[in-house]
Amino acid sequence: MHVYDRRYPVAAGATLRPADASVDDYRRVQRALGTRRAVVVTPSTYGTDNSITVDAIAALGTGALGVAVVGPDVTDAELARLHRRGIRGIRFNLTLPAPVTLADIPTLARRIAALGWHVQLNLPPAWLPDAAAMLAALPVPMVFDHYGHLPLEGAQAEPAFRTIAALLEAGKAWVKLSGPYIESRTGAPDYADVQPLAARYLALAPERMVWGSDWPHPTVQARGGEPVDDAATLRTFIEWCGAAALAEQVLVRNPQTLYASRT
Repeated sequence: MHVYDRRYPVAAGATLRPADASVDDYRRVQRALGTRRAVVVTPSTYGTDNSITVDAIAALGTGALGVAVVGPDVTDAELARLHRRGIRGIRFNLTLPAPVTLADIPTLARRIAALGWHVQLNLPPAWLPDAAAMLAALPVPMVFDHYGHLPLEGAQAEPAFRTIAALLEAGKAWVKLSGPYIESRTGAPDYADVQPLAARYLALAPERMVWGSDWPHPTVQARGGEPVDDAATLRTFIEWCGAAALAEQVLVRNPQTLYASRT
């Protein structure tokens, strides 16, 4: 999830500028969902300024960790400071203008390896086949955002899926099954066109899937779409899991595994 607050400076050129969404707002969402833990991710809105994220981690308290955005010039001292503040990964959001490039991933991955962090990847799917060898050689785990951002149709979807599948099978990757509305054309409440992709991932590597609310759904706000019903979206995902044991694995045990050595 993300936090937004107009009191924090927005990065120059930021394209997503949602309405304020506070920790107190998210606590109400947590009560509706029945969740207690959270991973706060620095959104593109704030560039490499992670102040809002570490402040949110502190406000949420026990059970909250974070994923930061850094530039290639980040210092070791800053990485250590972020670790002390609860950061456990860095995000590469290359679907929007970003302070990093695809070529920066290997160097930054090597620098965070000793911290036990992971890289969180939001990449154009057409890039994945060419990047496969580089990703397979990373010394840290990787988490693919939002179903790998795979389109639900189109020529690049299957090669991109095969790249992610190979990394999952090698134990190198995780996939975050979040934000079904990003690629869905059928929409709420069922996001029926996303379900087959979710089923493929869950069948392929159920132990490597995690879930996220993607609250407050900034891409939906940017498109002027209808507000997302967080509880209904979670219920839909649980229905896709089919069995209660699989839902518990994805929602509870898998994130415990991903973050076990990073708390």
